[in-house]
Amino acid sequence: MKKTVLFFIFLLINFGALGIGSLLMQNGPITAWYMDLNKAPWSPPGWVFGAAWTTIMICFSFYMSLLYDKLKSNKIILLFAIQFLLNISWNYVFFNQHLITLGFINLILLTLLVSYFLIAFYKVIKFKSLFIVPYVVWLYIATSLNLYILIYN
Repeated sequence: MKKTVLFFIFLLINFGALGIGSLLMQNGPITAWYMDLNKAPWSPPGWVFGAAWTTIMICFSFYMSLLYDKLKSNKIILLFAIQFLLNISWNYVFFNQHLITLGFINLILLTLLVSYFLIAFYKVIKFKSLFIVPYVVWLYIATSLNLYILIYN
């Protein structure tokens, strides 16, 4: 399969994940529950989340298309599917169910998995692994934000 087709398949799935996540969180970020939480001083303004996730999913789609084109492995698809589920489930767990601790655990697992992608497959696609770095960095930031909320609420 051509890399361009793979890219668009992963792009569709990744943006689908963002859409499903948004549906699962409902109005989470603008609810009284969330607004009343003590949030980290380094919490970015709301518009940053949309811009960040758009950039992350475009880059991650490039990364996945390059990696899958190189390996064509069911393991890659399985790891991607687990990442997909962890990514969308955090929205439901945190914003919809208000389970801050479970949300934090979810983020730790997602961060470890996406970091695993970066480390384990670096030798496969070398410098092109930079496409997953924005996702890894964002997850460390998100995890720190969730941890702050967990500790101070």
